[in-house]
Amino acid sequence: MSSDTPGFELPLRLLLAFRALIDELHAELSRQGHPDIRPMHGFIMQAIGPQGTTAVELGRTLGVSKQAAGKTIDTLERIGYVERTTDPYDTRRKIVRLTPYGIDALDRSARIFDALRARWAGELGEDRLRALESDLRKVTPGNPWRLDMPGWFGTL
Repeated sequence: MSSDTPGFELPLRLLLAFRALIDELHAELSRQGHPDIRPMHGFIMQAIGPQGTTAVELGRTLGVSKQAAGKTIDTLERIGYVERTTDPYDTRRKIVRLTPYGIDALDRSARIFDALRARWAGELGEDRLRALESDLRKVTPGNPWRLDMPGWFGTL
């Protein structure tokens, strides 16, 4: 079976599509009052979730060290997206929680992603976009919420 397209182009095109969507998302988030948020922050805030987490648990979820998770938490705390609180069940533990500003960023991200998808549907056609999404579901793991990408991508 032969193809005019080299095999390495597929991952590059998928990466470029991801990058285009993420860049557009962040440009719009900046316009909507979130100029300091970065692409990696979305993974972290999703991993923190609505109930919060500890730095150790966050590192484990993201596939990074506790120290790397702690540095990112420091950054997110400094720019107002998370806060550290004492665990009400164990005062020795610190829980990292999203602030209202962090929740706002995630809510806006969801709406922006919907708008970007609608734009792609307008450019490609809804049927073709649905077929693309369906085909990608066939060749990727069932759970799209793999949040360990920072650790995986950063591994040497």
